Amino acid sequence: MKKILGIGNALVDILIRIEQESLLEQLNLPKGSMQLVNKLRSDEILMTLKDVPQSLAAGGSAANTIHGLGMLGASTGYIGVIGRDELGQSFEKDMRDAGVTPFLIQSDTETGRAITLITPDSERTFATFLGAAVELSASGIRHLASGIFPNYNYLHIEGYLVQNHELIRTALELAKANGLLVSLDMASYNVVEANLDFLTEMVKKYVDILFANEEEAQVFTGYEPGQALHHISQYCEVAVVKTGKNGSLVKSKEVVSEIGIIPVNPIDTTGAGDLYAAGFLYGHSLGWPMQQCGEAGALLAGNIIEEIGAKMPETRWETVRKMVTR
Repeated sequence: MKKILGIGNALVDILIRIEQESLLEQLNLPKGSMQLVNKLRSDEILMTLKDVPQSLAAGGSAANTIHGLGMLGASTGYIGVIGRDELGQSFEKDMRDAGVTPFLIQSDTETGRAITLITPDSERTFATFLGAAVELSASGIRHLASGIFPNYNYLHIEGYLVQNHELIRTALELAKANGLLVSLDMASYNVVEANLDFLTEMVKKYVDILFANEEEAQVFTGYEPGQALHHISQYCEVAVVKTGKNGSLVKSKEVVSEIGIIPVNPIDTTGAGDLYAAGFLYGHSLGWPMQQCGEAGALLAGNIIEEIGAKMPETRWETVRKMVTR
């Protein structure tokens, strides 16, 4: 089986369901966005919401994808930075329990956290304090690469890291130098918008598989999903544009596959894109046709949005594994 390595911001998600969208305006958080905040601002938001029920889960986009791949039985590894604290220990345990090999750098800075605000329509908005995660560096990747990269076939990287241009460029260059296929999830429309020129350069030079939702695809290309798919496919071997309740579009070798969704009762969309990528990459690593890869992605995405957060209980995973491999 081919092996998949992930690199991303190692975070713990703080999941909070809110009843009024106006609260996002009050907190100055654009709905559906990912805003980077400092510790003071993160603490202020948590204080404002202190009376609202909260739950914790290991998170970060690439970590969610790699965790999902591990739960499917894929051979996986993950590179990130955590603090020497309880949240960091919890993050590492969660990854190991999923069968992921963690290559985690420990820092004296506290583990990062992503406050995830979930509105009644199941949309999520993030206020992210990166904490120790921001210490993942180009030099750190160089130090790790020679002993890790040659043992893997894929590198999956999250778009949230694009704001550190040197880190992204180094990771992608080293991946290609070691013969890895590169998978990139664009992660958030505002991150794409703020780093458009650099991201375009990286995609053209290094990316083999690109995942984008319709907002990210529109910002990246200026086009609606169908045309955006064709535009992205000029640069990548595989282009994937996710269109929410309308499913997803996949283009590879001039062939377009239209992927539907499974019937679900959506509760929280946190992790839907990450788990879609997990299902898709699982199939791709096994040489499945694009249609089947997309269907595996849709299956995982549909199941995760019936849960709070980006993790599913083992009972659901047992069912998902049977459905993916049948």
